[in-house]
Amino acid sequence: QVQLVESGGGLVQEGGSLRLSCAASGSIFSISVMGWFRQAPGKQRELVAVFIKGGGTNYADSVKGRFTISRDNAENTVYLQMNSLKPEDTAVYYCYCLHAPRYGSEYPYWGQGTQVTVSS
Repeated sequence: QVQLVESGGGLVQEGGSLRLSCAASGSIFSISVMGWFRQAPGKQRELVAVFIKGGGTNYADSVKGRFTISRDNAENTVYLQMNSLKPEDTAVYYCYCLHAPRYGSEYPYWGQGTQVTVSS
């Protein structure tokens, strides 16, 4: 079992910044993918930014140039620095990871979500 705990959400004015953190804990063997998704009211959950297998990154077009994902491998933690926030960035942000146990198949895990609200 892997637990993901997010922090750092909140209310910010348009143009402001926030930094989200997600720490993974539990019986961690190998995490191959880790990052952030978001879900706005009435919309489907969408990818924001993730570290993909091999160490690269993938960003949604809507956040490129404004958001930056980073990580601390030693602490199994990922961060999302969000700058130049827009009202359309308002959503619940979920941490995600794909964990490969020592034996068995990869399994996805989700955090509980943290609310980000951007006021105009």
